[in-house]
Amino acid sequence: MLDIKFISACPEDVKRGLASRGLDESVVDRLAEDYRKRNDLVFRADNLKKERNALSRKFSEYKKEKKDPKEIIGQTRAISEEIDQLDGEIKEIGNRLHETLLAVPNLPLPEVPVGLDPPRDNKLIRTWGERADFAYEPKAHWDVAAPLELFDAKRGGKIAGAFFLLYRGWGARLQRALINFMLDLHGRDHGYCEVWPPFLVRRETMIATGQLPSLESDMYRIEQDDLFPIPTAEVPVTNIHRDEILREDELPIRYVAYTPCFRREAGSYGKDTRGLIRVHQFEKVEMVKFCRPEESEAEHESLLENAEKVLQLLGLEYQVVLLCTGDLSFSGAKCYDLEAYAPGLGKFLEVSSVTNYMDFQARRGNIRYRDANGKTRLVHTLNGSGLAIQRVMACLLETYQQEDGSVRIPEVLRPYLGGHDLIQVET
Repeated sequence: MLDIKFISACPEDVKRGLASRGLDESVVDRLAEDYRKRNDLVFRADNLKKERNALSRKFSEYKKEKKDPKEIIGQTRAISEEIDQLDGEIKEIGNRLHETLLAVPNLPLPEVPVGLDPPRDNKLIRTWGERADFAYEPKAHWDVAAPLELFDAKRGGKIAGAFFLLYRGWGARLQRALINFMLDLHGRDHGYCEVWPPFLVRRETMIATGQLPSLESDMYRIEQDDLFPIPTAEVPVTNIHRDEILREDELPIRYVAYTPCFRREAGSYGKDTRGLIRVHQFEKVEMVKFCRPEESEAEHESLLENAEKVLQLLGLEYQVVLLCTGDLSFSGAKCYDLEAYAPGLGKFLEVSSVTNYMDFQARRGNIRYRDANGKTRLVHTLNGSGLAIQRVMACLLETYQQEDGSVRIPEVLRPYLGGHDLIQVET
């Protein structure tokens, strides 16, 4: 959530930020006007309360002097009625301000490239690795997986509907190996504390990280309890410290979590209908950070490096892309995408978004810390996938496929797969 004081003081800056994202700027004037009205009403109500307090003291004096307080009682009653009316208006405008602010996205940082046409307007930062060399036409991952019976879309669909998959045999084992490898790497080598959060969350939890109200159509919802299956571990993990005041010496806090993720992805039908690219239940290992504002830029870069390390150890070619303003998430102020190359598809696949939210989520979730001077300040929050399992699996299958139909297992995964170096048809 943006700071209403900042919106009121610097409306043109906010308008430029929203315009760079291709969004309506008129909301800024509405917010500033409502904020001004609310402040005027609060000022009037406060003055009336002071006047009522003065009358109350006068009433006490009248009683001591045995004077008739009838006039004072009438004045006090009239003032109280006016205060009640003003308080009602203040509450109404305050609720409207809050609801409007919840629907306004974060502002891009100055270094974010301005553009509304991703991927053209995104900025390539760097590439890593070499293109895999094949003596034959590489297959798409679903054609690699089919004879190995790694996943079953037909039976997954029978169980849960389209875009749900059943993993079996080596497919299930490979997924589990990737999860354990990533958790171990981030926990052991990168200093993250592993957590295992709830997979269902309350509405206010989704609001705090910015998924609601703007993205509700993309989310699954359990109507009876108004609970949401999580779209990413970012949601429950960021909310660990909602409505808390942390100690400065606790920061930065770094968490890593594995969770399944659930997204309806409304409006995406017809896109990537085969394989592992776009499914409604998928798995991720997610990293989340809480830090002081002055540390967030450095923590963002180190978060990116942590995510990159996974791809480097897996030996996958990838590129780092800085997203343009029109490609930012609702809550993001700056975001890098990691895109791994899938040679069978002949394109890069997004496997991680590494985002700095600044104080946007912290203001929504009331996540603060007390500094050395005793002042409470909002933390900055960051998160990045480390990584998205299904898309990494797709890139692995396509990169390490062999001409005989087997798949070579990257060395770092072999300890998690009983020392095997090859996935092949069982005989």
